[in-house]
Formats: sequence, structure tokens, C-alpha cells
Amino acid sequence: MEKYKEIIQKQRLYFSKGETKELSFRISALEKLQKLIKTHEQDIMVALKEDLNKTEFDSYLTEIAVLIEEIKFTLKNIQKWAKPRKVKSSLSTFGSKSFIYPEPYGVTLIISPWNYPFQLAMAPLIGSIAAGNTAIIKPSELTQHTSALMANLIGEYFPEEYISVVEGGIEISDRLLAEKWDYIFFTGSVPVGRIIMQAAAKHLTPVTLELGGKSPAIVHEDAHLTHAAKRLVWGKFVNAGQTCVAPDYTYVHSNIKELFIAEVKKAIKDIYTSEPMETGNFTKIVSDKHFHRLTAFLNNGQLEYGGRTDTEKRMIEPTILNDISWSDPIMEDEIFGPILPILEYSDLDSIIMKIKDRPKPLALYLFTESDKVQEAVLKHISFGGGCINDTVLHLSSPHLPFGGVGDSGMGAYHGKGSFDIFSHEKSMLKQSTKFDLPFRYPSERALNTIKKLIK
Repeated sequence: MEKYKEIIQKQRLYFSKGETKELSFRISALEKLQKLIKTHEQDIMVALKEDLNKTEFDSYLTEIAVLIEEIKFTLKNIQKWAKPRKVKSSLSTFGSKSFIYPEPYGVTLIISPWNYPFQLAMAPLIGSIAAGNTAIIKPSELTQHTSALMANLIGEYFPEEYISVVEGGIEISDRLLAEKWDYIFFTGSVPVGRIIMQAAAKHLTPVTLELGGKSPAIVHEDAHLTHAAKRLVWGKFVNAGQTCVAPDYTYVHSNIKELFIAEVKKAIKDIYTSEPMETGNFTKIVSDKHFHRLTAFLNNGQLEYGGRTDTEKRMIEPTILNDISWSDPIMEDEIFGPILPILEYSDLDSIIMKIKDRPKPLALYLFTESDKVQEAVLKHISFGGGCINDTVLHLSSPHLPFGGVGDSGMGAYHGKGSFDIFSHEKSMLKQSTKFDLPFRYPSERALNTIKKLIK
């Protein structure tokens, strides 16, 4: 139980030696991580199958491929990112040169969730390594096979004084949070995010919080219905809806609502078949607690499609609920499951106001061909990130920083964003000794000179 303290001390001592700051060391570590993932693809997919019943396709696409792409992008750009960069000097610092030096924070804690247990542990680790930190990963206890595999693989490829995995439940998380860290990266729920921030505040530790919330989809009357339905169904039901950026609910324009629902039903059958639970290829709900919470929502509104459950397998088939209102229990918190509520609208401005009146979502998805509608939504609604005429894919690009705003989180990572959040930008000014400007020192003449320069 107390071994984590020893690991933290080892990492603090190791970081102080400066080895992790060397660019060649960081590149080597990233290459090792890449080798770890590629060599053990099958082991990773087996663990994910055990924990969540993920198919090889979903496991590779959402947990492995995105990491390989992220590492490749980081290796391609790390020399440029890590290099001190010169910036302009101001008039008041005439004669000087100004630089920004990215430097690592030190010993970092990464607390990862259960829904994408491998990817959401390794993705922030890429940034921590690239920036020159050490790292301790605390994976979720709900996905035990994946957590154990990560602990074994990280232990095989990296010394614990550099990178280590600490397994355990809530009590271990609490103990880790009581320690002093140089940076904390957390992915999870809003309530736990508040706990993380409170713990970090005791030591004034900087944090990144990747949270969630009720991410809306809006299907306008001019949307390409077939594409909209298929892309929405994939984004909603991949991983059985257990995705922080999944469309939580959908506003559909009244003029095309029935046509759209018909397309959604067709898309579900095309992607998941008419018997998704019987095929054995649909992701299961992570725990009994989450399963029972979700099944309680199935009597909300009108059941339009699906609704069947399997308690033993912990599965809920893709489900559509129609005639939902904001007073229904399913609309109180993030769903995080394979249930799609559909709400109707006829006036875009009214739903913009309704979305704005609620906590800022992590994602928003808009389906429309109208530039005017796109501009109205992007201009008036604050959210972490999203897509126009698609879902979820924005988080797969290393060129797009991913993160929340307000209740949905703080800080953004992926690509250079990952390097940036795990780096402190140290500002430095190098002054010339060839001359010394007199107006910096107190005198009436100096004051008059400054006033003239400012004008």
C-alpha cells in the first residue's frame, strides 16, 4: 500500500538528475512506447475484450491506431517544440533578446478512466514523456485486465523511477492525491474532477481536467439525412455510448424528424445488425452499477427503437427514445450509455438559448449545409470542440487540441497541445552590456523621455 510513496521519491530523485530533459532520451522513450504498443497489439485487444467486450476493430481504431499516430506526430515535431524560441522584444527592453524555454514540470500523475482504458492512459503519457517529465499512471480499477496489462508492460519497458503504473481502487487514488505532485492530468467525471481540483489546490499543483457533460447534436432541416444518421449512430453507439464526447442527445428539426428517425433505425441495423447483443460484438456496460443506472432511463419518453437488455452480459442494445423533454431524468446528467434521446425543435435560436443555459458541453455536433446556421451555432454556443456534419472524429487529429471548457474541463491536449500542457514556458530576457539606457533610472528627464516614447 505504501510502495507508491517510494516510487514518487525515486521519481523525484531521478528527475532531479536531468536525464529525462535530454531530447535524445525523450525520443528514445517515445520509440520504446511505440514498440510496446505495436508489439503487444494482440495482448491489448484481448484485455479490452475481457473488460468491455470490445471488438478487434473498435479496439484497434479507438485504442491503438490513435496512439500510434500521436507518437509518430510527436516524434516528427518534438525537436521543434522543445527548442527554445526567440520572440520579439518590446521598446522598453531595447537592446535585449527575448526567449521562451519549454521545461518539464517534474513528477506527473495521470489518472485515467475505464471507458478507453488503454488509450486514455497512454495518450497523456505521450505528452508527459515528450515534455521531459516522469510519470505515475493510476488506471481504473473497473477494467482490471487492461490495468494489469499496462502495469506489466510499463514495468517491462521502463524503470519505475521514470514511468510506473499504480493499481488499486478509490483508496489508492485518495492516497495518491494527498501527495505533492508537479502536475496532475485527470480524465473522468465532473464530480470526481472537482475532488481532483480540491486536492491539487492544497499544493497549488497545476491540473488538466478532461471531463464530460451532455454533448448535444443538432440536426437541421437541410441536413444530409443518410450521412447524418449513420455518423451520429456510429458516434453515439461506439463503445456502447461510453465515450466522453459521444452525442448525449439530439435536437432534430420538426420538419425532418420522422425521416431522420427512420434513417437512424436503418443505420443501427446496418452497423450493428438487428441482433447486436446476440452477435457478441457489442460493447458491454462496465459494471452492474452503471448498467442499472442506465436501464432506469428506458421508461423515459417513448421507446422508438431497441430497449432490450441482458443483465448477465451487462448489455443494452442501441436504443432511441422519442418525445423526450428536459424534465425527464435521462436529461439530468451525462448518459454515458447506448441510449439516444431525441428532442424536437422548430426555431434554432430557441435551442441555442437552451443549450447556453446549461453547463458548457465537451462537444457539439451540427448537421447542416447552411453556412449561416453553422456561424450562428459556433458564434453563440461555447463548447470544448466538435464537428460539422460528423461526430467524435475531431479528437483523433493530432493537429486539433482536445479539451473542455467550464464544467466540461480545462486544458487541451493531443499533438503539440500535449507537449504544451506538460511544459512550463520559462520566459527569459538577455540584456546587452554594450550600453545602458539612462531613462530606466528615476529622473525628471527620464520620465519625460518615457512619456514621449509611450505616445
